[in-house]
Amino acid sequence: MATLELRNVNKTYGAGLPDTLKNIELSIKEGEFLILVGPSGCGKSTLMNCIAGLENITGGAIMIGDQDVSGMSPKDRDIAMVFQSYALYPTMSVRENIEFGLKIRKMNQADIDAEVARVAKLLQIEHLLNRKPGQLSGGQQQRVAMGRALARRPKIYLFDEPLSNLDAKLRVEMRTEMKLMHQRLKTTTVYVTHDQIEAMTLGDKVAVMKDGIIQQFGTPKQIYNDPANLFVASFIGSPPMNFIPLRLQRKDGRLVALLDSSQARCELPMSMNDAGLEDREVILGLRPEQIVLASADAAGLPTIRAEVQVTEPTGPDTLVFVTLNESKVCCRLAPDIAPAVGETLTLQFDPAKVLLFDAKTGERLGVLAPSQSVENMGNVTRLNRN
Repeated sequence: MATLELRNVNKTYGAGLPDTLKNIELSIKEGEFLILVGPSGCGKSTLMNCIAGLENITGGAIMIGDQDVSGMSPKDRDIAMVFQSYALYPTMSVRENIEFGLKIRKMNQADIDAEVARVAKLLQIEHLLNRKPGQLSGGQQQRVAMGRALARRPKIYLFDEPLSNLDAKLRVEMRTEMKLMHQRLKTTTVYVTHDQIEAMTLGDKVAVMKDGIIQQFGTPKQIYNDPANLFVASFIGSPPMNFIPLRLQRKDGRLVALLDSSQARCELPMSMNDAGLEDREVILGLRPEQIVLASADAAGLPTIRAEVQVTEPTGPDTLVFVTLNESKVCCRLAPDIAPAVGETLTLQFDPAKVLLFDAKTGERLGVLAPSQSVENMGNVTRLNRN
């Protein structure tokens, strides 16, 4: 095992071209599982290739343990990589595919046999050792590709979107197996994916990337609950965070945010320093599971009445869509709640969990009113429809 540290890493493909990677800074401890996540073209696979030595960086340093490996060839970095395409030798058996790298390293046959047996048992592929890759399913081929990497016992494992070719059910199964495998091996791992569910479920640390820049680096819980900007908040979460545009207004000497469902209005007082924020356009962010049906147990929290536009039963919950400030808003309710389209619901949420973002820059501004002011919240005005 080894620590991994990236120090101000940059990558460009030529003079006059924009940087593909820009001032990448991150560090993970021995045995941690790092996820690089982001949309296509964000630079995550390029960064993976730089760590592996398949691409040369144009600035900064890559540290594995206390050694700068930036100028080393891939074979000298003591890493093992699993590719999206599996890259198995079609004429070799499963056993021969796993053995290949060990023979290149000139291990004796007894040690090779022991290592193949260990990996095959770990991945539950003992019965496949004499088959050729063409006789295997996609999930089995993925296990063999992983086995070839595991047999090397490197300092760091690198996985480049290894599950993206699998169907949805098998991807979930393999995701669980990868997590169990990491818990057993406790080897430092870097994993590239565009799937935010994989990022949240697998990683000890997550680096969210966009345009070659790390937008936020932290634990999955930090990324989900405390996103640094609008991009991170929108990319992480399924269903995604609701974003409601509004303009901050001053009323009775205090700054308020106004939600309008066309049936009712809800004024939310601000808790942050409001200097210079009056009349500012902002985006209010609220997770679907944070919007619930109003109840007497949570008296004092702000409420708003809204008409149901669409319902989507998913089994474990029911997604209900309403309109606030002319924007579609998703509420994640209990599975036994099945409101009809056109029905009016009284919804409730905790202002301490509401986030605000600058509408122009996308940067986080803060949260709404503090809990000690909860008795003053939720000043609801019903609109007269007559």
